[in-house]
Amino acid sequence: MTLKQIKNKPIVKFITNRYVMILAIFFVWMVFFDENSWVNHHEFDKEIDKLQSEKEYYQSQIDSDKVFIDKHNDKEALEKFAREQYKMKKETEEIYIIEFDTIPKK
Repeated sequence: MTLKQIKNKPIVKFITNRYVMILAIFFVWMVFFDENSWVNHHEFDKEIDKLQSEKEYYQSQIDSDKVFIDKHNDKEALEKFAREQYKMKKETEEIYIIEFDTIPKK
């Protein structure tokens, strides 16, 4: 085949059309190189999904903390929590902590 015969094929005429070439260059530019490219949008979408999942996690933590605060709203419950979790005591009492041996005997 000669160069003239190749140039006269319909697919080659279509690809070498200046409007098709400009459109192809524009498409490649918009997908890969532009500031608002498809690649950047994809990365931003992944980041948005990650941030939304973090938001849901922190919202659930806030809800559980609100329930905890409401449960320990009265003085007796708060005192019980402080004694059990932080080993707090009144000034006039002593606390003895008994720990059981966790090593099994042979």
